[in-house]
Amino acid sequence: MTKICPGWNYVSNHASDDDGRIIIIWKDPLVIQVVHQSRQSLTCLVTIPNKDPFYYTAVYASNLAEERIELWTEMFQLHSSFDLQSKAWFVGGDFNQIIRATEHSSPTVISQDYQMYLLQDSLLQTGLFDLRYYGASHSWKNNQPDMPIAKKLDKQLLNNLAISSFPHVVATFLPPSISDHAPCLLDLAYQLPKAGTQPFKFQNYLTKHPNFTQLVMDAWTQAGNSCCSLADLCWKLKSIKTDLKLLNKNNFSKIQERVSETHRLLEIVQVQALHTPTTQLFQEERDLNERWLFLRQIEECFFLQKSRINWLREGDLNTTYFHRICQVRASYNAIRSFLTASGILITDPLQMSQLAIAHFQEVLGPLHHHRPPIVSHLSWF
Repeated sequence: MTKICPGWNYVSNHASDDDGRIIIIWKDPLVIQVVHQSRQSLTCLVTIPNKDPFYYTAVYASNLAEERIELWTEMFQLHSSFDLQSKAWFVGGDFNQIIRATEHSSPTVISQDYQMYLLQDSLLQTGLFDLRYYGASHSWKNNQPDMPIAKKLDKQLLNNLAISSFPHVVATFLPPSISDHAPCLLDLAYQLPKAGTQPFKFQNYLTKHPNFTQLVMDAWTQAGNSCCSLADLCWKLKSIKTDLKLLNKNNFSKIQERVSETHRLLEIVQVQALHTPTTQLFQEERDLNERWLFLRQIEECFFLQKSRINWLREGDLNTTYFHRICQVRASYNAIRSFLTASGILITDPLQMSQLAIAHFQEVLGPLHHHRPPIVSHLSWF
């Protein structure tokens, strides 16, 4: 580690004169501890005040395919040596290799080759995946007018634990400026815009409540037995929605907290029953155990539906796995900004909601009789 000025430090990897060099620069109070370095990577343990430390691996892959294989193997060894399956891990830099054919600008590249499969297998084994990003779809260009080519060679990867630690993390690939590569800015503290209330979504676990069927029948009857038009049907469903939201709020809201609290009460009663066994305590223990198991099933059902995993059928309550998938989906699917047709980037949640409503009103419900040609006004990231 070397100080370049008060408060600033830097470290670089060991590289020969012919290789590129990785340099990491940071400022106090950030603490960087280099734990591994090679010709193609440099791995650090990063400590931020009031946050759990995480690992960051900076990559500068070789131009030679046979040397890049050493890097893929090295990433797997890092994953194993530092137990990165249970720690937050970011990996970013120039990989000099695309993962899929769509990361190449040429329309002739339509299938995957051996080198793509090697990198895909390495990422699969290490649990790394692409972080959703702003910017162009490609990050490198060859600057040859006679045969122009662009590729997605630069990537920002992370694992599930990194998403859990920094749920709003976002990457932005900036214009290349004087380089042929696009620099990447990683923002760990990005806050997602929020506006209005969450839309209603029917949760499958509601059907497990013993009063669900009777509640729906009562709400449907109170809204009127007959239904002669789509407007009537919509009104009846809206009436039922109110009752279902109330059922969910009273019985299943904050389901993770309910599971933890019920388990805590169960443990207390179990200890009391060991000290002074009574019929009342035994019955209370059975009741709490049944409630805890029921809420665990509800929690699993909730995250199963939210994760959209439909191929995992067996196992002992895969709630943790489903929860991680939900976090990844939420991070990837979140709409963080709108880019208008005039090139203005909008991040204010109120303006975003107004713009979205105006856009879909024009597409789905024009006020005039003759529908104009649909022109896309929005792109979102």
